[in-house]
Amino acid sequence: MGYDENKIDEMVLALLYLTLHEGDRAWKGHDWDALDRLHKKGMIHDPVGEAKSVVLTDEGLKKCAELFQKHFGSSNG
Repeated sequence: MGYDENKIDEMVLALLYLTLHEGDRAWKGHDWDALDRLHKKGMIHDPVGEAKSVVLTDEGLKKCAELFQKHFGSSNG
């Protein structure tokens, strides 16, 4: 089955919002290929390492909040 990697990356970035802590860190319990693509797109810093979380870039922080609201936000206000 084929799939759109950009849509996967968008969902992973949106879901990183759920585990944000310390301002710009999120738990990295997502697909490694998706995290690598997000790194190449400038949304997160290099995910390789022993840390259990990734650091989002300023652009990544803004985008993850936007995508979370777009896909999971309530229309009830």
